Amino acid sequence: MITLRTGLLAGAVTIATALASVTASLAQELPRGDATELGLDPSRLARMDATFSALIDKGMTPGAVIMLIRDGQIAHLSTLGKRTPDGEPMTEDTLFRIYSMTKPITTVAAMMLVEEGRLVLEAPVANYLPAFKDMTVVTGETDAEGNAVTRPAKGTMTVRDLMRHTAGLTYGFFGAGPAREAYNEAGVFSSENTGIEQANLLASLPLEHDPGTTWEYSRATDVLGAVVEKVSGQSLEEFMTARIFEPLGMDDTAFYIDDEADFPRIAEPFSDQAGLGEGDVFDPRVRKPNQSGGGGLMSTVHDYSKFAQMMLNGGELNGTRLLSPMTVQLMTANHLEGITPGKYYLPGPGYGFGLGYAVRLQNGNAPSLGSEGEFNWGGAAGTAYHTDPKEDMIALLMIQSPANRGPLRVIFKNLAFSAIAESQD
Repeated sequence: MITLRTGLLAGAVTIATALASVTASLAQELPRGDATELGLDPSRLARMDATFSALIDKGMTPGAVIMLIRDGQIAHLSTLGKRTPDGEPMTEDTLFRIYSMTKPITTVAAMMLVEEGRLVLEAPVANYLPAFKDMTVVTGETDAEGNAVTRPAKGTMTVRDLMRHTAGLTYGFFGAGPAREAYNEAGVFSSENTGIEQANLLASLPLEHDPGTTWEYSRATDVLGAVVEKVSGQSLEEFMTARIFEPLGMDDTAFYIDDEADFPRIAEPFSDQAGLGEGDVFDPRVRKPNQSGGGGLMSTVHDYSKFAQMMLNGGELNGTRLLSPMTVQLMTANHLEGITPGKYYLPGPGYGFGLGYAVRLQNGNAPSLGSEGEFNWGGAAGTAYHTDPKEDMIALLMIQSPANRGPLRVIFKNLAFSAIAESQD
């Protein structure tokens, strides 16, 4: 009996030790490699850092973290400037508001449910959120009292429409029109609404387009997050933590920063560069009911690199598989054939859109470097994420500068991909 108990205890200790070892390995950073051996030009990497240092000196952003990954290894990592305008130097573990770089993660969460047969891409959103059953669309006309005229929507909003921004929804913080005005008047942006409350509020308002007809950047991924909550029976943060963050060792990724000890790690923009359409950047130190699947996460460059490498690997990292390679292939294919680009077509010339990602359609024919099949997205505070499967390369930019995100991201992408000395194409 004593021997049996001792054996069981020893076995339990062995299992616990093994589990701890696996957990520790998952929490580790990606391996670091030699830039030259990985086909990058050190002088051009130095030029990238020097260029961004000069942009920081000009006041474009307080600081930046830049990471280039090739062949699954960190080929270049630099921390430039400061975390905050008057704070400490930038560090690798700095926490950034990644805003819309949340969208690919939310889409992965939903695709995990698709793989399990719990969610269907072509199913009506109303199957999961009944408030979306009978939608209306603005006509662009007004009645005698000046109110927007609406009509019943043509077509059905599907889960895939949410993922590819063809749901007919929009955002209220840029552009103009009766649908956007209705969003603002209803306070759709309020962080006091839970994800499901926000989705139901959106369902009570008119669409800007008929579902399945037009690419329009929108709160569709917020609604997708609500669908994940409904199907899983968990909050979006609970689902992501259990199914994505913990398995990948993304220990610093969450919707809010609850531990005061981590507050000094939060990056901040210059005060005159912090404005977004609905106000200044959000405060992650104050937990709110909303967990925005479209733009609410905080993360670090090391955490996001694990997610990005998982996707480049076809859904797997360090033996942990989140998605099938076939699912990743579907997500990073163009889904906009026959779809009209909206007035604000953010993927840009030469790009289509998949499920959660802009997707490059061919070599050339775009205003930035990259190969056919490259997929990417960025965040409203300036963060950027590019993956080029043909070059086996990931480029990550972490900054907090809403006002200057456009030029900084374009400069970064061209500097990063022009550092390639040995193409794998």
